[in-house]
Amino acid sequence: MEKPKYTGINRIAQSEALQQLIDIIHDGTFSDFVKDWKWIFTFSKKYKWIIVLYTVVGILGSTLGIGSAYVGRTLINIIVDKQTEKLWLLVAIMLGSVAFSLVMSSVSSRIFTKISIYVNNDIQAAIFDRIIDAKWSDLSKYPSGDLLNRFNGDVGTIAGNAIGWIPNLIVNIYTFALTFIVLLKMDVMMAWIAILSAPFLLVMSHYIMRKMQMYRKRVLELQSGMMSFEVETFYNFDMIKSFGIIGYYSKKLREWQKTFKEFSLDYNKFEIKTKIMLTVVSTIVSMVAFGYCLFLLWNGKILYGDMTFFLQQRSNLSNKFNNLVGTIPGMLNSAISVRRVRELVDLPREEHDPEAYEKMKEIAKDGVSIKMKDISFGYNEDKNVYNNLSFEANPGEIIAVLASSGGGKTTLMRIMLGMLEPQNGAVELVGSDGEPVPVNADLRRLFAYVPQGNTVLSGTIAENMRMVRPEATDEEIIDALKTACAWEFVSLIPDGINGTLGEKGRGISEGQAQRLAIARALVRNCPILLLDEATSALDLETEERVLQNIIKRHPAKVIIVSTHRPGALKLCQKLYRLSENGVESVSYEEAVQASVMYYDMAQTARASAPDPRAFMPKQDTKEQKVELLTSDPTENMWGI
Repeated sequence: MEKPKYTGINRIAQSEALQQLIDIIHDGTFSDFVKDWKWIFTFSKKYKWIIVLYTVVGILGSTLGIGSAYVGRTLINIIVDKQTEKLWLLVAIMLGSVAFSLVMSSVSSRIFTKISIYVNNDIQAAIFDRIIDAKWSDLSKYPSGDLLNRFNGDVGTIAGNAIGWIPNLIVNIYTFALTFIVLLKMDVMMAWIAILSAPFLLVMSHYIMRKMQMYRKRVLELQSGMMSFEVETFYNFDMIKSFGIIGYYSKKLREWQKTFKEFSLDYNKFEIKTKIMLTVVSTIVSMVAFGYCLFLLWNGKILYGDMTFFLQQRSNLSNKFNNLVGTIPGMLNSAISVRRVRELVDLPREEHDPEAYEKMKEIAKDGVSIKMKDISFGYNEDKNVYNNLSFEANPGEIIAVLASSGGGKTTLMRIMLGMLEPQNGAVELVGSDGEPVPVNADLRRLFAYVPQGNTVLSGTIAENMRMVRPEATDEEIIDALKTACAWEFVSLIPDGINGTLGEKGRGISEGQAQRLAIARALVRNCPILLLDEATSALDLETEERVLQNIIKRHPAKVIIVSTHRPGALKLCQKLYRLSENGVESVSYEEAVQASVMYYDMAQTARASAPDPRAFMPKQDTKEQKVELLTSDPTENMWGI
């Protein structure tokens, strides 16, 4: 490891934190550091008077602490000299000051905790709103684990320092100065012994503390790795049991445990050695001070109470010095956390046009058309998903969109929703007044979207339905469930729509979860319905009934379906196939042939995976291929 280079006054202290501060001043990034702290103070300034109170309480507490120590010193001297006339008065003063100090400490702790929670909540709420409103393409670059770490860990660091750094700095400086002045007035040599011992201990402990940080970081990394392994294991429990590979995962867990045990014990051994070393060094310095006090006591220059007071305040002075130096890492950590959080806050926001939504909402009851004109889009500059794609869907139409796996079906829907911006072209909504309005985040409320995968959340069925429209009545929810062919199993669940589902809809089959997701989209009651492989787990008969119900009960809706299922294809008025060159209209026969071809391509790709047992076997006939597309798992906790 390369030895750190210390400059300036830090050649004496040799503190990495202090060196970081010196470096940011020298390399011109100090202005960024100041900006970061200004950003922190934008959240804490609304609590400025409470912060002032917290500072005042801290100063009072420190003053009383030194005062109590001084009273204790006097009390000891009185007892030693047997001066009983002032004994009870000093005892009363000491007990009163201790009680008052305890009250001040409790009040200070309560204030700090309250403000920390308020500031943490303020910052989290502000960041959450910005994250939710960030452009999807920019936000998707951040892994979900990283977002959570910034949202919780970094915000916690910022909140703690936003209100505590300046008060703690002021209180520590005040206590350090007051203690030094009191010692200086009582004995100059003792004061200098006390103040010089602090940097001596700091220099001696520098290497040890750096090593402890390294060990601690490694332990946290191992803890994170174990947690990731455990979460992934339990999340994929069905797969693990179905393959019969429980033994493999049990062995892997024990390997993680062994690594963690060995490193934790190594860390513990280092902590013990560190504690012994620091204790020895601290004892040596304390003995110097103790020896000097004995010398003064022997020569009658101080009393026993003075000696006790000197030794106590020497230790206090050393601690306050270390606390002052310790504020530097806190400042830097907060600045680093702010930078990470501001990356999220400064992400480009989505386009909003609330006036356009209010206008469109008034005429949406007559139906809304969606038009895509000459769309070109690619996730990177090297290759476009489409070029010059034009597409139109009108009220009352049900339209199927086909493409190979990864061919752009989901991307197309994200562009329609305004979550992705095309490099060229425009996406517009047109109401009964004939005026086109560019899609934006507010107009997204005219869409109901059922994405791929299981999107049912834990909670009651009613809660899952009302998250898209809180004012929906029980009757409206039941009607949507009937349209989605979900009421036939929901009605058998204990408590009906108030029945509770587990995480990701645990307790129902994939097909039932899809029907609930479709019902939720219908509860939203929007003019445009997007179904992205939303019927893939339904059998052919149920799929046809669901689509027919939607068409019958919502004749003015635009329904766009991405699917490979023949049952859905034959109900559509328009069939489109996507490719790099755009979109082309195809016949029903061509659509069925394309869906089988795309299915074959997916099966071939799956068969090349390391363990082919994970996927269905390749079928020999077209009829068998088509039938495989209609499977519907029905096992669930209620046996429905």
